[in-house]
Amino acid sequence: MELKQEQETLNIRVSDAAKVLGKSEQFVRVGLQRNLLPIGTAVKLSSRWTYHISPKKLRDYVGG
Repeated sequence: MELKQEQETLNIRVSDAAKVLGKSEQFVRVGLQRNLLPIGTAVKLSSRWTYHISPKKLRDYVGG
């Protein structure tokens, strides 16, 4: 259980990143898929995408 809590702090949800950026979730997803947003990565597994958004990279990107 403790490991799960640690992992949650290492990854920001797409919905939370969208709120911080003032953009839609789709904007964040496409930005990550096309390597246009320097806040994390998008990986296609089979036919689905999975996202990792770094709290530090997001903070640095928004300037705070």
